[in-house]
Amino acid sequence: MLLMMAEVLKLCAVSAALPDSGFWKFLCYQQSHVEWVGCSLHDLIQPSFSFLVGVVLPFSIAKRLSNGQTFRATALHAVIRSFILIMLGIAILSVHPKHVIWKFEDTLTQIGLCYFPLFLLAHRSPREWWLVFAVILFGYWMAFALYPLPGPDFDYAKVGVSAEWLKEHGLTGFAAHWQKNSNIALAFDNWFLPLFPGNYPYISSKGLATLNFVPLMATMILGLVAGDVLRSGRDPLAKIRWFLITGGALLTAGWLMGVLGVCPVVKSIWTPSWVLFSGGLCLLFLTTFYAVVDIWGKKRVAFPLIVIGLNSIVAYCLTHVFRAFAFNSLRRIVGAGVFSVFGDAYYPLIYGLAVLVCLWLVLFIMYQRKLFVRI
Repeated sequence: MLLMMAEVLKLCAVSAALPDSGFWKFLCYQQSHVEWVGCSLHDLIQPSFSFLVGVVLPFSIAKRLSNGQTFRATALHAVIRSFILIMLGIAILSVHPKHVIWKFEDTLTQIGLCYFPLFLLAHRSPREWWLVFAVILFGYWMAFALYPLPGPDFDYAKVGVSAEWLKEHGLTGFAAHWQKNSNIALAFDNWFLPLFPGNYPYISSKGLATLNFVPLMATMILGLVAGDVLRSGRDPLAKIRWFLITGGALLTAGWLMGVLGVCPVVKSIWTPSWVLFSGGLCLLFLTTFYAVVDIWGKKRVAFPLIVIGLNSIVAYCLTHVFRAFAFNSLRRIVGAGVFSVFGDAYYPLIYGLAVLVCLWLVLFIMYQRKLFVRI
């Protein structure tokens, strides 16, 4: 959530103003989504959020059961939560156009589609979790691999993919089964989304797809496994060792699948190799925070993140709905000149930093008053 909120820092605008700086170019890359194959820090926002939903689920279920709730009551709550997440995601997408956009590629809608199946799976054994994980990855890989490649006369321009983009980012050979906007996921959306009012044959500028929720389920299963390990009676160092070995193995496996041409690492269509690669990184991040906060007891270091994390849904909505309002309000109250104190090149950064602080203060006030929005 902090990375998402920090989009207001406009690091790429600073990089554009200082084109000879490798430092700002690197930061710009990390605050941008890659065009297709690969990974930046910004690309890890959605997998991390989804992974953590899986991590906390065993704790949530155990708490509700200890409070005397029945399986039926917890299942009904899971259904309601799934529905709210889906509709909230659609509502956020529809705010600025001011009409309903029926798309299911947003982070919240994707988590909503996965949440109830994950809840049911959480009541099964870890062995079954891994079995479902393997079936999802292999089945999703097969679906793309068996879907026919477009012919030599296929007009990519009609699906929003330019010749320049293909030259720089396009895939060839077997990997072309995962090409942007010419795969089975887009074919599904061209059939599925027009079933909703006002929708037409679908073309995603980023290549995102509704079917991403299927492999996203595998990412959340990895979180479920990690949460189960955290709740277990293992020694803390044994947990760290398990996280490091499993995370490293997943990261390496995903990278190898991409390098060997078996399956490219593409976040936009959540390829199986992306599940492994990003899931490995999520485990390694979790390992770091678990070691610093839980084992070494450095909770103060995490306090700014705790303020955001305890109201993660509010943070998400602030980022997507109220960010522009915060920008305009701050400009009117303070004036634009004060943010140019370090020069025009750094104006977007200083201005964005002020907005980020304001957004964090909103969450801090809610934290102090114990106002936590939960679904």
